Amino acid sequence: MIDRTLTPTAGKSTARSMRVNWQLKAIWPVAVVLLNGMFLFLLATLSLQDTERHRLLLIAGAGAVAICGVVIVVLASTINRPMIELQEQMGRVGDGELTASVTFAKRNDEIGDLGRNFNLMVQQLRESREEIELLHRTQMSRAEHFATLGELATGLAHEIRNPLAGIAGVIEIVGRDLPASSPARAVVKEVREEINQINRILTDLLGTARPRAAEMRLSDLNTTVEHAVMLARQQVLSKPIKIEFKPAENLPEVDHDSDQMHQVLLNLLLNAVQAIEGPGRVEVSVSAREDSDDAVFTVSDSGRGIPPEHLPNIFRPFYTTKGDGTGLGLSLAKRIIEEHHGRIEVESRLGKGTTFSVSLPVRQAVAAHQ
Repeated sequence: MIDRTLTPTAGKSTARSMRVNWQLKAIWPVAVVLLNGMFLFLLATLSLQDTERHRLLLIAGAGAVAICGVVIVVLASTINRPMIELQEQMGRVGDGELTASVTFAKRNDEIGDLGRNFNLMVQQLRESREEIELLHRTQMSRAEHFATLGELATGLAHEIRNPLAGIAGVIEIVGRDLPASSPARAVVKEVREEINQINRILTDLLGTARPRAAEMRLSDLNTTVEHAVMLARQQVLSKPIKIEFKPAENLPEVDHDSDQMHQVLLNLLLNAVQAIEGPGRVEVSVSAREDSDDAVFTVSDSGRGIPPEHLPNIFRPFYTTKGDGTGLGLSLAKRIIEEHHGRIEVESRLGKGTTFSVSLPVRQAVAAHQ
């Protein structure tokens, strides 16, 4: 039985073995002219008796041979030498030497065009490499900068939390000792809220500076999302906001850290609730993407939307458009999703609402546990 899978390879090998060098292709017309010249010389030899004819054939044969010689010299100087130089410079580029260039690029013909294109290609490669090296140095510098900031933030968070706990304890005692009719009770309540806000900021800061490694397990993504929806509903009991949830049917288990993904979902849900002024709704759905092996959950709200000029920056650390926000929630969510080898996308229209879509790989996760 013939293995047909070898046919293309065999075809390529045959084509490669039948390849004709360009010098042979260029020299065959010269060879024809040379043969004609030799034929004329032969005729001249055979026609020695006819002096006039002998002279003409001899001149014609000599001319043909001279033409062949000139053509060979021209081919060698105009084509062969540039090709040899091009091969040498390509070898230098292959070795990583991006300062290589060909000297025949100044010619005003097709060979010159080839040389100019080669020099331009090498220049673009050199510029791209310099750009990549600059980007690498910048990224390394930023990584070192963030590592230093992370250590500083961790130390500051612990140093702030200790006296903050003492302040909270004192406020609790003062609040209990105040008379029920004292106007200072309102101030004590505000101080408690501010202390809680500081604690939230410190928690987000620690989560950004000292991230916890994900504990990946195969589990039901519908359950993870539904749990976050239930907690978010508790937050809007006193508001005219409805949170709807639509699970996916026949969705395979997804490899994810349910606690971290719950944190991402709760952050997106609370942001959606805060974006709604007055009555509104938040729609949460889970589905399987048809064009890939991804599980997708979306969080859509009917809120005020995000201005287009803010969209490119919403995932940056400490960037916030809310007066009481830390600017760390979406940055932390994006990092968690990327650690799950997923991606997060956002679409928003002013006055219409915002939709966050999170895609998590399914096939890769399942294969890892087989």
